[in-house]
Parts: sequence; structure tokens; C-alpha cells
Amino acid sequence: MERRSFLRWTAALGAGGAAAAAGIAAYGRWREIKPALHYPGRAEGHLVRDRQALPAPSEVIEADVAVLGSGIAGLTAAWKLRREGIEDVLMVDGPEPFGNAAGGAYGALAYPTGAHYLPIPPQECLHVRHLLYDLGIITRDPYGPKPHYDEKLILHAPHERLLYGGKWHEGITPRAGVPQAELAEHARFNAEMEKLHGMRGADRRKIFTLPAAHASNDPAWRRLDTITFKTWLEQNNYRAPTLLWYLDYCCRDDYGTGVDRVSAWAGLHYFCARGGEAANAEGGAWLTWPGGLQPLAEKLAERTGAQRRAGTVASVKAVDGRAEALCFVLENGKPRTYLVRARKAICAMPLFVASHVVDDIASHGFDPARHMPAYAPWLVTNFLLERFPEELPEAPLSWDNVVHGTQGLGYVVSTHQDIRQTPPAQTVFTSYVALADRDPREARKWMQSAAPEELLALATVDLRAAYGDAFDGCVQRADITLRAHAMAAPLPGFLSNPGVQALRDASGPVLFAHSDLSGFSVFEEASWWGWQAARAALS
Repeated sequence: MERRSFLRWTAALGAGGAAAAAGIAAYGRWREIKPALHYPGRAEGHLVRDRQALPAPSEVIEADVAVLGSGIAGLTAAWKLRREGIEDVLMVDGPEPFGNAAGGAYGALAYPTGAHYLPIPPQECLHVRHLLYDLGIITRDPYGPKPHYDEKLILHAPHERLLYGGKWHEGITPRAGVPQAELAEHARFNAEMEKLHGMRGADRRKIFTLPAAHASNDPAWRRLDTITFKTWLEQNNYRAPTLLWYLDYCCRDDYGTGVDRVSAWAGLHYFCARGGEAANAEGGAWLTWPGGLQPLAEKLAERTGAQRRAGTVASVKAVDGRAEALCFVLENGKPRTYLVRARKAICAMPLFVASHVVDDIASHGFDPARHMPAYAPWLVTNFLLERFPEELPEAPLSWDNVVHGTQGLGYVVSTHQDIRQTPPAQTVFTSYVALADRDPREARKWMQSAAPEELLALATVDLRAAYGDAFDGCVQRADITLRAHAMAAPLPGFLSNPGVQALRDASGPVLFAHSDLSGFSVFEEASWWGWQAARAALS
């Protein structure tokens, strides 16, 4: 909603549910503005979940391959098919075009509503490098040790900062004011991660790599997936509070849940699997766009050449050796349906969706009761600012701004890549919160019933800590995107999930492609399974 006047609080909020409750009491001091709430896919998802009756299809569409979903997995599948000469591809967008790679805009100011960056891919991620080269993002030497990237897309400095002890510090690991014993523990952890990064199992595969399907199957290392990351840290005598906070933050940022629930294998994978290099950037650099990954997704969608249709899949089944998908579009709240018939259908959708729409998914080897991943809920909130708030002096506003000790994940600045000499008059701050402090089912219930002021209280935890009352007068509009099933969370046992393995190996008319097949939600994994599904569709 447009700002007439913004919310006024007297104290920065704490973290998690207690912070939200405290924020409600202070909310009366904020005036008149209500955030716009967005629940992408909720209406369509509930219709499918509740198996509501649908009208007969108004048309039948024939295609060689149907890609059901337009997230990174679906887009990669369609792009790979086009590269291999398959031009008769139909893509059904799903309830939200581009899924977790979606974004939005306030006029000329773009912003993310999901993922907002892509790390420079390591040499093992040839599928990602191939894709980026085709899109012109890699400009030279795509398969060498250090490709050359489009300068405009490499993250500009300053990259990130941390609010710790009331002051901003460069980077997101606390340094100044941290006891020497704790700093020594940070150094020991970093050294151990560097060692693990290059290690290989008994099968000569790297222990941790991307895509994860190429990682070592050595049982000695796979046993890490039987315990939590917290247990591994305790076993290895990592106890420094600042280190444990940092590791918990990293897990919440990539997996949507903390060290006490994440598999130890996944926790270590976060630190040991990447490390891509570029000829024109420092090691471990990132690619980013003002609109998050949406500009990349849009460019990829153009390169696929696929016919795209708005719609959500209600059912998918094999009929006489081919695939049929009944799809619908909500028009004034009422569904209109159409039928897609194809030689192959690639279900590029989360497994919690596929379990409702794929006819007899158990026949594919996947039992939802036993094999369904856990899902982490998120809030992504975009604040249109009519001016920049005044900063504390210690470190300048960065692309990523994190607050120590909260349950928030900080906020990113959409105009950070703007190369003009003077800052723009307006900007967008995007705050991220993973509801990792509560049971995911309870968190989803809360998200559905929470009042706008409750959601806004949680969404502004880090911003209030950074700016206090000064933030109030800068805000013109606020939009909250609620992602109840934002990402799969890799809990212990996810590596040995037999149902997920069965879907990976599907070879009939109905195929599967999603980062859920890896058990965690990152671009490299989603793209890998799109690539693999396209290969299966070609066979």
C-alpha cells in the first residue's frame, strides 16, 4: 500500500515469535500503513490439495514434451530440450511464474520475492556454466578453471556487513570485540572446511560437490547424514557462541532451518562444495541482479523457445504410453481447464505438489507418508524507500546486511549494482526471515492466520535493529510474500531417501525435475535435475 505515514515503534524488536508478540504491542505507534500480503499459489494449491471438482477441459493441447512448472528446473529442462533440437515443447507456468526465482518491481525499481543471487559455479557445475555461457553471462572460457563473467552482474563491493555489538563490521563473521579463544575456534573451523573441500572418499569422488549427485558415496562420510550438524559441532568441540551463531545463520539462509535440525552432511556441504573462480572476480564471488534471479529466469525462458501457458497442474497420468496433464486457470476465482497430451511430461514442481497431482505416485516408488521432505516457511518483504535511512558510521551500506543474534536473515539492497556516481533517489530493501524458530507446521498455520501487523513485526526485526525510528519516515510501501513451503530442508536421512531416488530414476511418460530431488533448494541442484529430466525425455 502507498505510504501516508509509516509505522512508529519505540524499541527494536527481538527475534522469533517473542519478537512478533512484542511488536504487536508497539504496532499502535505505527500509523495507517498496511503491508500488501501475497500468497503465491495458495488458492491454486488448496484447490488441488482438497481435490475440488473441476469442469471439463475447454481445449486439448498436443506437444512432444510438456514441462509442468517454470522454476529453474523446468526452465533448464526446456532450454536443454531446445539445445538438443526438440522444438515442440509446451511449458505450463504453474501458479507463480518462475517460482522461487520470481521477482517484482515498483516502476523501474526491480526487487526479488525469492532467491536473489547465484554463486560463481565451480568447475564441477558444467551444466550451470554451459547455461550461463549460452545466456551471455559467461563471456569467455566457460569450461576453464576461471571463466570471464559479465562485469555488470558480478557483485560489487561492499559485499556484506554485520551489525554486532551495536556497530557495523565488514563481513558477516564477528571479529572486533570477540575473545581471542573464540577467534581461534573460527580459524580452526575454517581450516577444517578448507581441508574437507578438497578431500575425496574411497570411491575417489569429492566428499562434497555440486551437483550433490556427484558427491562421494563412501559410507564413512555418508554417516554424517545420520546426525544433526549441531551434534557434529559438539563432537568436534566447536562451542564458541559467535561461531555457532554464524553457522546457524548460514543453515537458516540456505536451508530454512538451523543447526539443531539440519543434517551434518548438509551443514558441511554448505561450506565445502562451492568455491567457484572467475578471471575477473575474487574467489567465491556472486552474481546478482536487482530483481533477484527473475531477470536470469526471464532470459532463460526466452532462450527455451517453448510455448508458455498460464495454468496450474491438477493431475498428471500416463495414458497409452503417453502423458496427460489436466491444467486449470483461475478466472474470477473459478477454474477453467485445459488438457495437455504429450509424449513425455516433466513434473518440474515441488514434491509436496507432485504428491497431490501425479496419479498413483506410489507406483513411481514414492510414498508421501514416508518419503516427503520437510519444508521450511519463509517471509520475503520488500520495502519501497523514498530515501535511504541514515547509517551508522563504521561500515557503509552493503548489498547484504545482517544483524547478529536475531532470527532474521538480514536485508539486501536492490539498487546496490547501480553504477551511477550518485545514489538513486529511491531504493528497495528486501528482508528475509526463515521461520526456523518454530515447528514448520505451526509456522504455516501462523502464517495463514497472522494479522498484517504481526507479519510486519517479524519482517522488520533486522531493519528496526539497524535503524530504529529513523527507518519509519523512509518507507513508502511494503509488500510481504509468504512462502509456506519455500524450500526443502535437508534433515538427517535425506541422502538415503529411497522414494526420492526412485523419482530421480523415473523413465516412463512422466518424469520429475526439481531441487527437491537433491533434498535442498539451490540453483545448481534445480538446474541439474532439469538437465537430467531433459536427457531422459530425449532417450
